[in-house]
Amino acid sequence: MMPNRVPSWRDNLYHRLLFKHCSLCQLPLTHTEQYWCNHCISHFPTLPYCQHCGTTMLSTVTNCGRCLSNPPRWHRFYRLGEYRPPLQQLIHQFKFYGKFWLAQPLAQQLAHQITDPAPLLLPVPLHWRRYCLRGFNQSQQLALVLATILNSQVNQHAFQRLRHTPSQQQLTKIQRRHNLKHAFKLHSCSLPDHVAIIDDVVTTGATVDQLTQLLLQRGVKRVDIYTLCHTEQSLN
Repeated sequence: MMPNRVPSWRDNLYHRLLFKHCSLCQLPLTHTEQYWCNHCISHFPTLPYCQHCGTTMLSTVTNCGRCLSNPPRWHRFYRLGEYRPPLQQLIHQFKFYGKFWLAQPLAQQLAHQITDPAPLLLPVPLHWRRYCLRGFNQSQQLALVLATILNSQVNQHAFQRLRHTPSQQQLTKIQRRHNLKHAFKLHSCSLPDHVAIIDDVVTTGATVDQLTQLLLQRGVKRVDIYTLCHTEQSLN
């Protein structure tokens, strides 16, 4: 099982010694490249998006039309890109194939987008059953790395997942919200006015919406979302 700690220089050395090929295209890495080659990095999507909900736009905007009429509960959305190649493959490797060391470079790329870091980062929790199956919480690993880069703190146990809910992937937006009803608990803890929720992928926003609501009810003034990918998926 993956320990809850920041990947260290030993992890990076381990990767350099044993993995000498790009984790995306499998071509050999040069001495200046790590994890993936410069060619693959150049294909990372850098599309403009709405800074409130994360939807891809023609140009970067503070609020899209949908946010002006029906804004999300949270205040600011930071993302690395869309859930499509090559980020899609990287997240699959990171999340489903146990390549936890990818938390380091993925978080480093995401940190470049964050202009106003929150002093406290709260990862989306996993139910203990899913944690045992996967061996680690991918959002937790991202939060730990981001905290060291952004000079923030992490509370890994602020949120608790109370119910083992079915997978969200094939559910509609309404079904996702019903699926997550009363699924989370926010423990009693000290919270600053500004916090960020860390998730690996945001689709409809049902999960982070539930967690944001708990934080706002506790008196938090500003909640931001930090995620690797936003899924451009229309679910009713």
